[in-house]
Amino acid sequence: MTNGSERLRQQILELTAQYFAEAFPEPTFQPGITPVPVSGKVMDADDIGSVVESGLDAWFTTGRFAKDFERRLARFVGVRSASLVNSGSSANLVALSALTSPKLGDRRLKPGDEVITVAAGFPTTLNPIIQNQLVPVFVDITLPSYEIDVTQLETARSEKTRAIMVAHTLGNVFDLDAVTAFAKKHDLWLIEDCCDALGSTWKGQHIGTFGDIATVSFYPAHHMTMGEGGAVLTDKPALQVLIDSFRDWGRDCWCDTGKDNTCGKRFEWELGTLPCGYDHKYIYSHIGYNLKATDMQAALGVSQIKKLPHFIERRKANFKHLYEALKPLNDVLMLSEATPGSDPSWFGFLIGVRESAPFTRNELILALDRKKIGTRLLFGGNLIRQPAYEGCTYRTIGDLKNTEFVMNNVFWIGVYPGLTSAMLDYVAESIHKFVSENKVIKVLQPDHA
Repeated sequence: MTNGSERLRQQILELTAQYFAEAFPEPTFQPGITPVPVSGKVMDADDIGSVVESGLDAWFTTGRFAKDFERRLARFVGVRSASLVNSGSSANLVALSALTSPKLGDRRLKPGDEVITVAAGFPTTLNPIIQNQLVPVFVDITLPSYEIDVTQLETARSEKTRAIMVAHTLGNVFDLDAVTAFAKKHDLWLIEDCCDALGSTWKGQHIGTFGDIATVSFYPAHHMTMGEGGAVLTDKPALQVLIDSFRDWGRDCWCDTGKDNTCGKRFEWELGTLPCGYDHKYIYSHIGYNLKATDMQAALGVSQIKKLPHFIERRKANFKHLYEALKPLNDVLMLSEATPGSDPSWFGFLIGVRESAPFTRNELILALDRKKIGTRLLFGGNLIRQPAYEGCTYRTIGDLKNTEFVMNNVFWIGVYPGLTSAMLDYVAESIHKFVSENKVIKVLQPDHA
């Protein structure tokens, strides 16, 4: 790079910071007028500058920013490797697909094998199981943690059970002592879906470090963002090779993008029934995908991850703020609680409308919507009731009573760092007012009237 081009680069980045200050001033909150979203990105001038700097490199696939981000993320979580992909959903697909590799011998997952999971969650935790011709076995969740019911694990297991794939719900943490002990006892693979829980810990240790493989997401709603993006984490080098292969077209070669002959014998391999010396860059050991992220996405991630500890603390503080404000309504609302042993990096604040309440979930969320307060359901509710899974093969343990409760009675509101104390107070006051008004209506219109 010449001195002239370097000078122009610095000028562009300085102008980018000035542009951000002019284009995105701090908004003023007006109750009832300004929307209170459930989630959103929190950006600053450094984030935009990092993306612009990447663009000025004119390297638009995976590059130096991606490698930097993978190192930073692995160090933050406490694992040996992080493989960047284009979304959290892709991360889940790559993670489970990697365990189907013939290179795992007798431990590989094969069509018809069973994977224990839950139905109260997001579709792309479940989809890779079905997409790999495996059979999901659904167990219920517990309330008010909204995590997998570990007392059902032994009942769920059969001779075909080979893995567990389950998410930490909205930042909370499932009972990792029980799940890891069960996996070890029966020699099962464990995939931790951490897409909604980056930064949560179990007894002081980061989640994502307990299973064989873990996944995270960087969609704008999540703990930090790349716009789109995700990563697959593991402590096992042999699994990282498989993860990267399925991410990178299924190729056998492990050279970084733009690199050749890392192995030192590019034209000396003899694999399958290919002729000896066939170019290793074009030998495929798996039926894979191209799920890489771009360097511009990674550049945003490099900037965002520096702020991740602050984002996590803000989420925890916002959750506590709402919990204390809404605790007096516990007779009609079930508030989510952390699993004992966990310190959640909360993604959202779950609320269950009790069966005895004088109003329904839908009535409450419609009232909040009229006040411009965003709400979301707990994703797919009971996934086996979704039309996408009609005709799919699966097993269920029991009647999934608590999963049904989630489908009919549960929603969540935001705790992301962009929410101010004034916004949280407005949300809490609006819920209090709705509950109070409906209790009065119940008294004035008793059931026998």
